[in-house]
Amino acid sequence: MSFLLTCPLCGPRDVYEYRFGGEAQRRPAPGTSAADWGQYLYARTNVSGVEREWWFHRAGCRRWFQAERDTRDNRVLQTGWTITEPVAATRPAETTAGASTRQALTAGPRPALTAAAPDAEPAVEVGSTDG
Repeated sequence: MSFLLTCPLCGPRDVYEYRFGGEAQRRPAPGTSAADWGQYLYARTNVSGVEREWWFHRAGCRRWFQAERDTRDNRVLQTGWTITEPVAATRPAETTAGASTRQALTAGPRPALTAAAPDAEPAVEVGSTDG
């Protein structure tokens, strides 16, 4: 299913321009147990509803940002470099796709990117001599 995702820098674009980076989680503190790191790296909540996620704009500005999206219908509720308010349980549908997101992002100064983002692209080995 295709939908529009609003990049904070480039504006609304088709989702195929982006790479999904997974749900946004709080990184464990240094010195945290191996079990907590394992939970952070491999366990996902996979909610049926509103979820905060990382997205990479691979065909545009090549920057990471967060989006709050309803996984039941792929409706994007808001996007930004980092979203600080709690995840909304339910929000009314927008009449104009992305209108409130664009207004919120242009209303004031841009917040600084403070959260750690997943790696942009996996390393690819070129010229392997296997076989």
